This record gives sequence, C-alpha cells and structure tokens, in this order.
Amino acid sequence: MSVIETRLAELGVTLPDAPAPAANYVPFVQTGHLVHVSGQISANADGMIKGKLGADMDIEAGATAARACAVSLLAQLKAACGGDIDRLVRVVKLVGFVNSTSDFGDQPKVINGASDFMVAALGDKGRHARSAVSAASLPFGVAVEIEGIFEIA
Repeated sequence: MSVIETRLAELGVTLPDAPAPAANYVPFVQTGHLVHVSGQISANADGMIKGKLGADMDIEAGATAARACAVSLLAQLKAACGGDIDRLVRVVKLVGFVNSTSDFGDQPKVINGASDFMVAALGDKGRHARSAVSAASLPFGVAVEIEGIFEIA
C-alpha cells in the first residue's frame, strides 16, 4: 500500500475506482507535470449527495459533500498516475462550485470540507490555492462539484 493510501486508511478512507465521465469529456488531462482533473460531483457509496445550501442543506452537510468530491479527485489522480498516487508532489488548486440559494454566502465554509480533507490526508502536499463559488444549480441536483489541478513527479 502506498504512503498516501496508508494515510487515507488511517482516516478511514479507501479510494474508490475513479468515476467514469458522465458526458463527452475525459476525466483528467496531463500536461507536463500537471494533472487537471475534471469536476467531481458529490457522491459516495450510497449515491449522489444532492441538495441546495441555504434551502434544504446546512453547511456541515455541504462540507461532507465537498469531502466526498475530494475523495473522487484523489481517485482520478491515482488513475492518472497509473495507480501510483505517491507520484503526487502537491495539490495546486481546487475550484469548488456550491449549489446554493442567491442569499447563501458561506461557500468557503462548504469547500473547506475538501480543503481540510486534502491537508489531513496529504499534509503540506495538500495545501493549495482555491476558489469557492456559488452555482444556481449543478448537474443532477448535486450539492457540490470540485475540479482540481495537481503536480505529479
């Protein structure tokens, strides 16, 4: 088991198989040492995590949805690395979209679910630049979608 996967296991996380794209795009693109991972929607073993922040979902549930996106991002990264996720040098940037009402303003607190997870799982390699923005709706009614850029060796 890799160093990163050992740390994930300590956190109670096993990376799932990388989710397949839901439309006409690829799950990731590598250019040089950067891997751009397409947006990962909030989902877990029970299915999609749906909801609208500020209406039928609170910040804690939104942060849990964002954490699920982060797990999927790492699953895609592992696939991009040919199964060797220890090739990760660092998380460069996350861009998080939060399905929220027009008056909801705590998108950063929601996306902290992903950011906090990356740092807990990866240490300093998990520290990253970030954007956290509102979306009037997201695919399938999910609560959160996050894309990422990663540097690999």
